[in-house]
Amino acid sequence: MSFCQFFGGEIYKDHFKPVYVCSKCNHPLFSSRSKFAHSSPWPAFTETIREDSVTKMMETLTAYKVLCGKCGNGLGHEFVNDGPEEGISRFIFSHSLKFVPR
Repeated sequence: MSFCQFFGGEIYKDHFKPVYVCSKCNHPLFSSRSKFAHSSPWPAFTETIREDSVTKMMETLTAYKVLCGKCGNGLGHEFVNDGPEEGISRFIFSHSLKFVPR
C-alpha cells in the first residue's frame, strides 16, 4: 500500500508507526520518532533514519527534491528551516512511503 491517497486525503497523516520505508525497494527512510503533527495533509519528518536513507537535489534555495537513497524513487521534498522548531528542516512526502509495523 502506498503511503498517501491523492483524492481522499492523507490516510496516514496521524499514523505513527515505527519505521517508514520506500514503497519501491523497502529501503529504511524515517522513524516515527522524527514524525510530527502539522497542518498539511501529508506526513512530515525532521530527519532520516540514516545519512544514506535519501538523496537530495536542490530545487530552490529553501527546497530539495528527495529521492530514495537506494533506488532513486521520488519521495517528496525537504523544506529548509520549515520544521517544528527554528533551524529544523521539514521532510514532507506526498507519495512513495509505506510503514513497516514491528
